Amino acid sequence: MNVPKITTDCPDCKTLLEQQQAINEMLVKQIEILTARLEKVEREGKRQAAPFRKKRKSDPKKPGRKSGEDHGNHHRRAVPEVIDETYDVPLPACCPDCGHKELTKTETLVQFQTEIPRTVINRQFNIDAGRCSGCGSHVQSRHELQTSGAVGAAAAQLGPNVHAAMTLLNKELGLSHGKVKRLLEMLFEIHVSRSTSCRSMLRTADRLEQADQQVRDAVRGSPQVVGDETGWRVDGRGAWLHAFVGLTATCYEVDPTRSIGPAKRLLGMDWSGIFGHDGWAVYDKFTSATHQQCFAHLLRRCESLIESGTGVALAFPRGVKKLLLRGFEFRNRFRRDEVGVHGMKVMAGRLTMQMWDLVRHRKTHRANERFAKFLEKHLHDLYTFLRHPGADATNWRGEQAIRPAVVNRKVWGGNRTESGALAQSRIMSVMQTCKQRLADPFDFIRHQLLSPTPLALPLPITAR
Repeated sequence: MNVPKITTDCPDCKTLLEQQQAINEMLVKQIEILTARLEKVEREGKRQAAPFRKKRKSDPKKPGRKSGEDHGNHHRRAVPEVIDETYDVPLPACCPDCGHKELTKTETLVQFQTEIPRTVINRQFNIDAGRCSGCGSHVQSRHELQTSGAVGAAAAQLGPNVHAAMTLLNKELGLSHGKVKRLLEMLFEIHVSRSTSCRSMLRTADRLEQADQQVRDAVRGSPQVVGDETGWRVDGRGAWLHAFVGLTATCYEVDPTRSIGPAKRLLGMDWSGIFGHDGWAVYDKFTSATHQQCFAHLLRRCESLIESGTGVALAFPRGVKKLLLRGFEFRNRFRRDEVGVHGMKVMAGRLTMQMWDLVRHRKTHRANERFAKFLEKHLHDLYTFLRHPGADATNWRGEQAIRPAVVNRKVWGGNRTESGALAQSRIMSVMQTCKQRLADPFDFIRHQLLSPTPLALPLPITAR
């Protein structure tokens, strides 16, 4: 901000004006510093950890469902189809109210109960071993329930259900290795150490190596990919967890830097699909791809400028918000079959030109000018979802994929070793891809641990 200088020939007036000029310059610097701090606070308020710092509302809405005709019937548990145990419960010896001992039976009431079995199955495998008469090689058989062929000092193994449960408890539900140990002891009386849980993750990740490669191939071959990233920790040092979500697969990668490296290794710089993201400049290097800037991030930026702006500075963010919402309006009309593909492309061109008329003039408000420069640079990346019906207008897929990892990070902080970070990436990729394909990740990991050869990932629903 420039302060105009006033000149005069009167010595006293000149001194006074110089003093006023110095004060004005000092105040301008303070305004710039405070404005920068305000923008920083507003950015931090929109980060993933922000909801945990928000204050409670003075008049919050009452939690739970509203009362209605079905009140009380929403969570009625279904009667079990198979009854494993039956118990007869006779009348008590005397009345609990008066103590009278003559009681008359009038009816038999029925109650059902579903319980967790705590009985541990301890198996012993008597494995036949021998030697081939032809080549002299050692030959050893393997049962379909074995997770390993180890014998001798490593003969005591855990079953596939235990390993798969530890994997989901740690990587999906966010329990630390110590809590996994405690849960197995408390519920099933299986005594393991925290290091056992840790080694189980590494072993499971090794078994999922080829499945992880299938995930990467599926994401690379997807016509649309959404990228997102969040902070991570490896051995106490800063790192980044990158997520890339395709239509049928999701790939995670922990990398020590927030760079183009993970995306380059996964997709290749010549990838030419639709790339949805939140405006991170690194993704602009994919020049062969068709980009889609996240509308949710742009709308939040408009709201921030509207909240902090005054006077004529409000016109620009309000105009941008109006044009962005018109894009959603035409997309909804397309979904209702009120407009065709050609009409969508025409409207994309019109909205792009209207946005250009809005951003091309210089803005006196600094934050508006910065936002206008961003929109001008990515002018043709705004309405991609109108030119390509079916493409996402936001990066919601990436944010949804990254959210479980953010919750886990708040519990146990990250990974202690590079091997743990690699295991984190592989296991999360396989589990999330199974969910996208409506397959049970527990069941897939269990069968993968039992199979002596790698198994293929479940096929997407459209390919079944």
